[in-house]
Amino acid sequence: MNNQNTTAVLSPISGQAEEQEKNSQPVPKPSPDGTLPDATKTAADGAKAATERKRTPRQSEDKRFKIFCGSANRSLTEDICKFVGVPLGESKLQRFADGEVYFQLLENVRGVDVFLVQPTCHPVDEHLMELLIMIDALKRASAGRITVVIPYYGYARQDRKDRPRVAITAKLVADLLSTAGANRALLVDLHAAQIQGFFDIPVDHLFASPVLVSYFRDLGLPDLTVVSPDAGGVERARFFAKKLEVPLAIVDKRRTDMNVTEVMNVIGDVRDRTCLILDDIIDTAGTLVGTVEALLAQGAKKVYACASHPVLSGPAVERIANSQLEQLVVTNTIPLREDALRVAKIKVLSIAGLLGRAIESIHMETSVSTLFN
Repeated sequence: MNNQNTTAVLSPISGQAEEQEKNSQPVPKPSPDGTLPDATKTAADGAKAATERKRTPRQSEDKRFKIFCGSANRSLTEDICKFVGVPLGESKLQRFADGEVYFQLLENVRGVDVFLVQPTCHPVDEHLMELLIMIDALKRASAGRITVVIPYYGYARQDRKDRPRVAITAKLVADLLSTAGANRALLVDLHAAQIQGFFDIPVDHLFASPVLVSYFRDLGLPDLTVVSPDAGGVERARFFAKKLEVPLAIVDKRRTDMNVTEVMNVIGDVRDRTCLILDDIIDTAGTLVGTVEALLAQGAKKVYACASHPVLSGPAVERIANSQLEQLVVTNTIPLREDALRVAKIKVLSIAGLLGRAIESIHMETSVSTLFN
């Protein structure tokens, strides 16, 4: 684990221990040569060693803390394990000839605090079923606590009955996770924050904004304006604009069918400005490309974009490559398709450190919200 991050989390505890030791221990008298007596020196060395263990512990020494993953995004999980300082848990994940999932834990997890990393990205149904089966295996192996870490929560866009006789799949998936045996959930940039209320278990909701804000702050784009591509993302864009201390604009769009949108109007002044479009999900990139065209038509100089979840399905990669977009910045909640990796204007930022710090906080029962202060 990174010593600097460990100190930031644990230094209050070690500081308290040092305070108590200072108040409870009498001040030893040094020998004529200036050294401490042997017994006192031994006790002092022992106290110092104990303090150093508290100050710089390795999570790899904690046998009650393990991380496992499915097949959806193994590279992200490996980066999280490197950050935290624990090896990736050993397991066997295979499929029968008819496609059924077979999962087996290859190490003991009885009484262990387990974190299971699995985004439910494409193919969504397969990865969701993998996750449920892995949770069931952990539950039957008597894991002490099972925290599902879902960087991308699939089926989140169906979070209400916007039309007659439709399902609310965001609630259904939450129920499936609880029924399978999950005790806690760690999610990243939900499509709608109120999805947390669909769960009957504790939920920690992370935002990728610290990673994205840091990147664009260092980039130092002149005359910047943050743009929300729809009314639903205004709160997210307002937070982003406040962190960067720049103006906010909104694009009014009308959705005519699934994955089909028609950009109607730009609310706010973007003339001669560098625009940064902020969204949570980029699926077919129809909304993104339409927003870029609308902003440029209103006189914007350049247009950048960023998003937490690069779903990039269907013609998305081709649309982005052929668009007038300067750069698209995404995170690695979802592994990019091979054709997307070849597009120079798509840049990927890692959230392994953000997830790693959150996992540490949950395991050590400290505040997760401090990650966003």
